[in-house]
Amino acid sequence: QVQLVESGGGLVQPGGSLRLSCSASGSIFSFYYMGWYRQAPGKERELVAAITGSGVINYAGSEKGRFTISRDNAKNTVYLQMNSLKPEDTADYYCNGRRVGEIVWGQGTQVTVSS
Repeated sequence: QVQLVESGGGLVQPGGSLRLSCSASGSIFSFYYMGWYRQAPGKERELVAAITGSGVINYAGSEKGRFTISRDNAKNTVYLQMNSLKPEDTADYYCNGRRVGEIVWGQGTQVTVSS
């Protein structure tokens, strides 16, 4: 089973930027869906952005225009570029990958937006 490992989280001031990476232990070429989700304290996990194998992208809510998802199949990595970060973006961010017969989650990376 492919494992997903997120990195790039941390503490950033409001208005700042972070780039999250989701690195797979194997090929993501067969993953028809790769997504970033987040879960804030006391809230349910929610979709942030997703990208299909053919490059179709979906953003949820107010992230469109501030966040950019991309995937590099050659590097087996999915990225989430986050700009103009707000305190309400504070959450644990999780990578999700789906292919036939398999759904994989990473362990998450924490993002804190605070002055």
